[in-house]
Amino acid sequence: MNTADAKRILETALICSTQPLPVRELRVLFDDELGADTIKSLLLELQEDWSQRGLELVSVGSGWRFQSRPELRDHLDRLHPEKPPRYTRAVLETLAIIAYRQPVTRGDMEDIRGVTINSLILKQLEDRNWVEVIGHRETVGRPALYATTRQFLDDLGLASLDQLPLIETPAQQGALIDALGQAAGGDDQPALPIEDLPAETLLLAEVDIEAEAVAAAAPEPAEPPIPSPVDAEAAPDEADTTAAPSGTRP
Repeated sequence: MNTADAKRILETALICSTQPLPVRELRVLFDDELGADTIKSLLLELQEDWSQRGLELVSVGSGWRFQSRPELRDHLDRLHPEKPPRYTRAVLETLAIIAYRQPVTRGDMEDIRGVTINSLILKQLEDRNWVEVIGHRETVGRPALYATTRQFLDDLGLASLDQLPLIETPAQQGALIDALGQAAGGDDQPALPIEDLPAETLLLAEVDIEAEAVAAAAPEPAEPPIPSPVDAEAAPDEADTTAAPSGTRP
């Protein structure tokens, strides 16, 4: 099989696939007659062939895929003018902490953010398949350890966590949060923003958070004061306050 035919087969398979394809699956197209290095070389040639077109061939966490170029997004969004659901900043900040500090526990996240993290936030990220529990820390309570998934890399267009941008300034942190927000609403997968969750679920969560805050702020109950000898003498004897039986004189 010549190079042109092999590239055409790869191109067709990638365009028709709804999911990224890893090299091991692409080798099946050729009945394993082409090695992994040869497949990768052909994919790089395809990248160059498509460099001046509206689609680009990229490598992400799950494999290779064709996708539209970022500069064309504004035009493509006009086909679907409705605004996609968006995540709150608290959700995106929590996701950024997991991405850069993984594996982390919920307590680690709360220490970094300085606030209590609602359990609904982590549920959102798990439902989106952006984070998952990969184990438990061997300490009191064995808290769950959270890490990002391959789906997270795919949605951000990254091949590995090493491609995450460095954060050195608050401006860079804000840019990362904005990028995560765009990725959250950039595809057809339904998001689960807190505002769209059932009212009764939110109410229970708010009650739990409020109860925790009240319990933390409430002072400890004071012990009753010990009466002094003077107070003990001045206090009326309980026996003296008992009514006398009927028909007798005090």
